[in-house]
Amino acid sequence: MSSEHSTGSSKPVLIAIVIILAAYLAMALVWQLPQKWTEALHTGHHASAGDHADDHGDDHAPATDDHDPEHAHDGAPSDGHDEPAEGDTADTDHAPVDPHADDSDAHASGAEANGHDDEHPVPDSLYIMIAPFALLLLAIAILPLIPFTEHWWEKNLNRFYVAAILGMITLSYFWFFHQGDVPVHWPAHDWLEVEDVQVSGFDRAKAVLFNAILGEYIPFIMLLFSLYTISGGIRIEGDLAAHPLTNSTFIAIGGLLASFIGTTGAAMLLIRPLLETNKERKYVRHTVVFFIFVVCNCGGLLLPIGDPPLFLGYLRGVSFLWTMELWPAWLMVNILLVIVYFCWDHFFCYPKEEKTDILRDEIRTTKLKFSGLWPNVPLLAGVILSVALLDPHQKFLGTNWYPWMYLREIVQLALIGLSLFLGSQKVREANKFNYHAIVEVAALFCGIFICMQPPLQILNEKGSQLGIDTPGEYFWATGTLSSVLDNAPTYVVFFETAKSLDNESKEANKPLVFLSEDETTEKSLPSKFLIAISLGAVFMGAMTYIGNGPNFMVRAIADESGVKMPSFFGYMLYSCAVLLPILLLTVWLMPMMFGFG
Repeated sequence: MSSEHSTGSSKPVLIAIVIILAAYLAMALVWQLPQKWTEALHTGHHASAGDHADDHGDDHAPATDDHDPEHAHDGAPSDGHDEPAEGDTADTDHAPVDPHADDSDAHASGAEANGHDDEHPVPDSLYIMIAPFALLLLAIAILPLIPFTEHWWEKNLNRFYVAAILGMITLSYFWFFHQGDVPVHWPAHDWLEVEDVQVSGFDRAKAVLFNAILGEYIPFIMLLFSLYTISGGIRIEGDLAAHPLTNSTFIAIGGLLASFIGTTGAAMLLIRPLLETNKERKYVRHTVVFFIFVVCNCGGLLLPIGDPPLFLGYLRGVSFLWTMELWPAWLMVNILLVIVYFCWDHFFCYPKEEKTDILRDEIRTTKLKFSGLWPNVPLLAGVILSVALLDPHQKFLGTNWYPWMYLREIVQLALIGLSLFLGSQKVREANKFNYHAIVEVAALFCGIFICMQPPLQILNEKGSQLGIDTPGEYFWATGTLSSVLDNAPTYVVFFETAKSLDNESKEANKPLVFLSEDETTEKSLPSKFLIAISLGAVFMGAMTYIGNGPNFMVRAIADESGVKMPSFFGYMLYSCAVLLPILLLTVWLMPMMFGFG
């Protein structure tokens, strides 16, 4: 194993964690920055992207009131602001909005009030900026296949260079060339408008950077990092006979766990013992691919903590247990995937194994042994609780206190530190634990989150004009984009598109999912559309390596273990041949499963 992939010491990581925790504490006690960010989130006051409300008074606050009728939905009473526009309801305690929420509601309301379709028109030049995002996807897909770049691409620093360069091109466009409005999602929702002479190109680029990194990337990568690192301290040790039934059982158990400890937690917990069990076999890549299908994606459908897009729906007011209603699709898709895997492995792959390998696999077996459960299982529970309870948009346990901005991520970082400090280093060494897989995700997704801001802004503004009006169309639109964009922001776009339907459309598409206790139609969306959006985002996040964060990490761990994983397009051959037909069947049966026409 190369030094890059070796376990190494946890001391540098612990030191970095202590420094970050101390810096956050100083920011809170001395400068009160987290408190100011949280206050800005709930008052809607915005000076410019990332500036504090009290830095420039209320200079830009009128712009928020004039152009964002939905800004009061950021989660707190808006003292001193205008009354909500018609169609707005004061449900600020019940329908909190995510930091990177799109503005489809604001767009729809404003457009209706002003009598035109585009309140924030998309300049033609913005369409050109889809290119950096497409180039980054092509780099991920093609560079590992070219002999000249294959080994160069293996280094995370080189991946970061590519992602950073394309990200800088995107930011440079907003700094020097963009002639349209720019949405601001951090710390609160606002718009930087092209008519405002006080807004510079630097302000626009900074807003895009803050949207991507502070609003989206940091919460995303911190959750993955905490689940990855803490679960890496738990070892399921043993070498079972790698029969098709054994592997099928691993995948099925992982699919069940994914809804309750998250797809990342379940994947990191089970991928190593699965690879250990199959180390004597030569035909293993299909096992890892099916593991990604089920454990990293399709298994995480039953609870909001299972998959990031569902959690964003929960933040927008969907009941925590509503996703349990999706169990018919969850059960059918995962059972079919496990059955297809078993047949594939039993009839085609297992018979191809060398007899000496099979004999060695049968002889070298040991019972499963669990280690590292303390303190890591309670710490994993702590991560889940931090996600559920420390959202800055929601009052803490019914009190009047909103958790400070980034307190959730700081708690997760502290839990990582406790895992590294209290947990057994020997367990991590036995797991061959290292940070290579999470660093790969961090390096690439840093660029992905920046480069996908232009296509997301286009979708946010034009999504309601796509003519999507059936559950099947919502499923395929959400799912297709979830395959090439991260599935969490894609879910948000179509969630808000469905929610922005006029009341007449909602009446025609009952029953509705109400997003607040007062059950007003303005804060509801047709249940069949929410079902389709949820299924599309979760299931079709498995179509490519970049559809969901754990996909990348499992692939990297498998590569490190000596399993030659398919290329980007090679993986898509598996997903198109196996997963796509199952999803076609799912869409066909969706009306029957959920009782809508």
